[in-house]
Amino acid sequence: MPRDLPEVTILGAGVVGLTTAVRLAESGVTVAVHAAEPPLQTTSLAAGAVWGPHLVGPHDRVEHWAAQTLSTLHELIAAGHPFVRLVDGVAFSRLAETAPPEFAAGASNLSACPAEELPDGYLTGWRLTAPLVTMPQYLSWLHERYRSAGGRAIRLIRYPTLADASRAAATRVMVNCTGCGANELVPDPEVTPVRGQAVVVANPGITRFFVGFGPGGDLTYCFPHGDRVVLGGTEQPGDWNREPDPRLAKQIIANCSVIEPALEGAAVLEHRVGLRPVRPQVRLEAVRAPDGVTVVHNYGHGGAGVTLSWGCATEAAELVQAALR
Repeated sequence: MPRDLPEVTILGAGVVGLTTAVRLAESGVTVAVHAAEPPLQTTSLAAGAVWGPHLVGPHDRVEHWAAQTLSTLHELIAAGHPFVRLVDGVAFSRLAETAPPEFAAGASNLSACPAEELPDGYLTGWRLTAPLVTMPQYLSWLHERYRSAGGRAIRLIRYPTLADASRAAATRVMVNCTGCGANELVPDPEVTPVRGQAVVVANPGITRFFVGFGPGGDLTYCFPHGDRVVLGGTEQPGDWNREPDPRLAKQIIANCSVIEPALEGAAVLEHRVGLRPVRPQVRLEAVRAPDGVTVVHNYGHGGAGVTLSWGCATEAAELVQAALR
């Protein structure tokens, strides 16, 4: 293939698509990204985003992907990138659990909270330290890193089907990183949205994060990012609505204020809504399409897109390299 044409087209410009694009571009592959939305308008922007698996189906590779990503995040912290930091936090549960929550299992400095530190209504708690990512800056940095490696400018286009994308891309390999979009694009009815709404407020001086879990999708969280705090959240299965709900926003602030009273009355700066692409398990595999194009699927990361991004990008890139050979 002439070098003025890309060898690979990536579909999707969220955190999974951009990370995969970086991995491939930096390996010397010529890459194009086609996406329905630019990075800062994808639902990745609404991520909290603390490292730790959440709403991701059981899979023997998840732990490996998460560990690879954790290693990369530590490298970015050591390099002094301000958009990712190691932050102390707590995870509370309304259930009388004896084990830490799923997302905290691999975190460092994990220890049980004494009963007197538990907020009203919570029965157990865990102190931990984990990487926390500021998504607007991180997505912008990923985009710049991709472009610096020779990646093509993102083409904004929405394809009805994979066949349409293949005809337009005209590359031997495509990587499908469309998240919830795979439901229609593939089509894959197994990937469904779990809606998450967040409120960004001015930081009244909070330095540690907290996450509170309860039955039936009860979720409350607070992630400090400098002069801002991201508050959440919701877990609404099957809800495709990306418009903020004012009633839910008020409830989010009220719930977070119970755990951290300093948040009461904090100035609201922004509302965000994301769709977690939940699937029984992550789909990461190479498939030969009827038109001869190899499609590497990399979607279905649930609430763990950031957590699995570098591990999945590395494996996806290996599948692409094998297809190109």
